[in-house]
Amino acid sequence: MNLNERTLRLVQIALDSFWPMLKAGIAFTVPVALIAFTLGLIVGLLTAIARLSKVKPLIGLAKFYVWIIRGTPLLVQLFIIFYGLAKVNIILDPLPAAIIGFTINVGAYSSEVIRAAILSIPKGQWEAAASIGMTRTQALKRIILPQAARVSIPPLFNSFISLIKDTSLAASITLTEMFQVAQRVTAATYEPLLLYVEVAFIYLIFCTVLSAVQGRVEKKLDRFVVK
Repeated sequence: MNLNERTLRLVQIALDSFWPMLKAGIAFTVPVALIAFTLGLIVGLLTAIARLSKVKPLIGLAKFYVWIIRGTPLLVQLFIIFYGLAKVNIILDPLPAAIIGFTINVGAYSSEVIRAAILSIPKGQWEAAASIGMTRTQALKRIILPQAARVSIPPLFNSFISLIKDTSLAASITLTEMFQVAQRVTAATYEPLLLYVEVAFIYLIFCTVLSAVQGRVEKKLDRFVVK
């Protein structure tokens, strides 16, 4: 095979594989990340509130959860959920296993972001709320959390962008997401460099779009910040 034929072959492989990988990204990678991140935020918020509560068992449980998840690799967590639980007759399909794994992971990391954001709000805000008869729960919902949301959006958005890339780990539990498709095409064409660079480029596109959205959101929120 001469140089021209080789080049044409690579171009054809790249063109033929681009849409299947992009389609897998749109159909699986992005939805899985969105679902897991949304659920993870809920878990993170509840965990952060538990950490800030005065109930010692809740504080201890929340700390233990965060310690375990932050101290172990995401890939290992996915393997435990998908392969490990099957040994005790808890059999999950790849999609729910991936969502559960990513949700638990995001929950632990986002809880620390949310907790730090809540703690960044001056104590005077709590005292002002109490002075007008608000309970602690009412103050949290109406005054503290709206302000904490502004502080936590940039790091949480970064976590979501990281999650988009981390979804590639779901290929290890046989989920047919974008990276899994790239692996399958590579096995059929024996062109790993081309295809892995191509799938990296698609991830880059997704993350670039999300970074642009993050910038716009932050600019809009800046209008509500008193300077």
